[in-house]
Amino acid sequence: MRKDFPILKKRKLIYFDNAATSQKPQVVIEAVKNYYETANANVHRGIYGLSEKATEIFESGRKKVAKFINAQSSREIIFVRNTTEALNLLAFTLSPKTVTTTIMEHHSNYLPWERIAKLNVIDITENFELEKVPSGDFIALTHASNVLGTINEIPKNKLVVVDGAQYIPHYKVDVQALGCSAYAFSGHKMFGPMGIGVLYIKEELLKTLPPFMVGGGMYGSDYPQKFEAGTPDVAGVVGLCAAIDYLDYEKIKNLESETLSLLLSGLEKIPEITVYGPKINRVPAVSFNIKSVHPHDVAQFLNDKYGIAVRAGHHCTTLLHKRLGIMASVRASLSFYNTEEEVEIFLKGVKDCIKTFK
Repeated sequence: MRKDFPILKKRKLIYFDNAATSQKPQVVIEAVKNYYETANANVHRGIYGLSEKATEIFESGRKKVAKFINAQSSREIIFVRNTTEALNLLAFTLSPKTVTTTIMEHHSNYLPWERIAKLNVIDITENFELEKVPSGDFIALTHASNVLGTINEIPKNKLVVVDGAQYIPHYKVDVQALGCSAYAFSGHKMFGPMGIGVLYIKEELLKTLPPFMVGGGMYGSDYPQKFEAGTPDVAGVVGLCAAIDYLDYEKIKNLESETLSLLLSGLEKIPEITVYGPKINRVPAVSFNIKSVHPHDVAQFLNDKYGIAVRAGHHCTTLLHKRLGIMASVRASLSFYNTEEEVEIFLKGVKDCIKTFK
């Protein structure tokens, strides 16, 4: 499956920054290219053939996404730019007075709520899991942490908003089984194009919400179109659908479990390293620090000497990093196309980094 990704074939690259964005397979690239070459037109606006074809492609994409996450209806699917826009849309339209959230949230699922509501923040245990989620009307939480890798159980509160950006690239999602009110994710983290995201909102809630933005295409429209003002990213939807067709969760699970196990066990054997996150029930985003070495220096060293791409910083989770007693961390995040050989090179690079900065 690695051969399906042009960027991994054309340059020497060990890409361990998949939690930021995934690489794109050839089928996704070709799908977007083919759309622009054969079907490009504005949707829901023209009565000529090309526009009707583009509209059919766009709306069939909505149906595919609905089926992908087992939504009850394609009317529950809103296309947005990314998870951040989806969560801001929810915060604006729901306008709750009080929200329960967690200390492990990405800024995109914290700041929109903080701006408009009083927050109750759930802490983490020493095992990097959430403390007991209180019963209440409204909770917004991440399905999987982009720093700790922790997978959270989705509670059965009255209104539950889920940030699924880090979970859906690795595991199948069934929104009806989860029972959530809303679920948001980005295409670019699951092998689709940048600039296209999905917001699922349960229809009984969706029909009560006001528009988020106003403008062309939404005036006088019912949902979901009333939440999609302006020209949508039709090519992005095409690429997202190609990514959905490409996904094989069984293969992803099998391949990632092997490389993740190797990565975790290798890091744990190095005494100078502190790893943040659980050993099991997690996604393959692994954050750590090397004693007395700044995370930025680690990332720069690995890139310059070994051609390894990792993330260094607070990963848009300043609240969590303060809770851990650190300002920043190094994050190595895997995908199914990463190999055991790459993990071994990474571990060698980390050990070399420790020796160099002693």
